[in-house]
Amino acid sequence: MSQTNSIKHIASPLASQTLLDGDLVRPVAGVRPIRLLPWLQVVKIGGRSIMDRGAEAILPVVAELRKILPEHRLLILTGAGIRARHLYGVGLDLGLPVGSLAPLAASEAGQNGHILASLLAPEGVSYVEHPTIANQLAIHLSAARAVVGSAFPPYHHHEFPHSRLPTHRADTGAFLLADALGAAGLTIVEDVDGIYDRDPNGADGAGATLLNEVDCADLAQAEGPLPVDRAMVEVMANARNLERVQVVNGLVPGRLTAALRGEHVGTIIRSGAKPL
Repeated sequence: MSQTNSIKHIASPLASQTLLDGDLVRPVAGVRPIRLLPWLQVVKIGGRSIMDRGAEAILPVVAELRKILPEHRLLILTGAGIRARHLYGVGLDLGLPVGSLAPLAASEAGQNGHILASLLAPEGVSYVEHPTIANQLAIHLSAARAVVGSAFPPYHHHEFPHSRLPTHRADTGAFLLADALGAAGLTIVEDVDGIYDRDPNGADGAGATLLNEVDCADLAQAEGPLPVDRAMVEVMANARNLERVQVVNGLVPGRLTAALRGEHVGTIIRSGAKPL
């Protein structure tokens, strides 16, 4: 009795290629991915710039979000504030690796998210964790006009170890989410009018000029502090969907509303994504 064993082969352009070779993979992976939620607006609320200021800053932003909910479906993401820096300090004193510091800061961003979601609860808004954003965001947004989550990317113990502090923080996480979901836009809400050509709070800040628009590649070369994460500027170069980000001043009433309506009221950072 003879028995023949056969292996079923599935034809695939990737079958005989190494996925590490960009030139070989490009014919398959080089096309624009499907925009999963093209009607979604992502809003990132600064932890130190907005949430740490308490009711004076938070309540007007909440009122503005509440008023604009009928116009948009929003994913509202919160960053970490000064408490995360305290966590960093304790963690560094204990000698914890960067991968252990990242979830500590992310937990504080989540606390800020719970605060914001509680204030928007009468509108049906709730806080959800990263797995829910990844797998069930669409069903939540069919039940409510907005969902709140943490802006920190869930790298946690997989955070890159080339720095003693996590480099991928809230702005980076918000951009990665917005780009992966194919969102209509990302608005970063800070306590400054946008990005300046030099630090407006520095020694020569009196001569600082607000940049209306800037390319992410040019911004990556800029020296001095930025109101957004430098890691976000770096990942923007590889964007697939999101062509721009706008940074606006959340302490000025109406700026967030105007930005969500497509108006230019802050600094626009252009990404590496190309329009169709």
